[in-house]
Amino acid sequence: MSALTIRKFYEEILQFVGKKVLIETSYDKNYSGTLSAIDERLDTVLENLEGQGILRIIINGTFVKEIKLLEKPFDLKGLADRLSRVFPGLVKIRDDVKAIIVMDKIKVTEHGIEEGSGLAADRVKSIYDEFVREFKK
Repeated sequence: MSALTIRKFYEEILQFVGKKVLIETSYDKNYSGTLSAIDERLDTVLENLEGQGILRIIINGTFVKEIKLLEKPFDLKGLADRLSRVFPGLVKIRDDVKAIIVMDKIKVTEHGIEEGSGLAADRVKSIYDEFVREFKK
């Protein structure tokens, strides 16, 4: 595999961290919980397992058959479209860092405002908060 392919693979699996997943193992056991860590061998750490009576489990990557995301991914483009209605022409999506840049100074990710302050940042935050509330419905 090329270095670019490997890098893209790691970017994709890291998007699962902090999300609710279902891990199917090669020994036909399924675990559902929050993925808190994963490494290059697909060794995984799951927390808050559902219906297992287990708080945290480490699964050896050699037994991981499949990892399924159980929650829909954050709609960064949808948020950018919403922000563009309030800030026309001032919103850019940065796919390389999975962020939205508003007015070249306010950085927004799926986790909220990461850079920026002032009245414009406050307005962006209120739009973000409303979007997240609707997104979780």
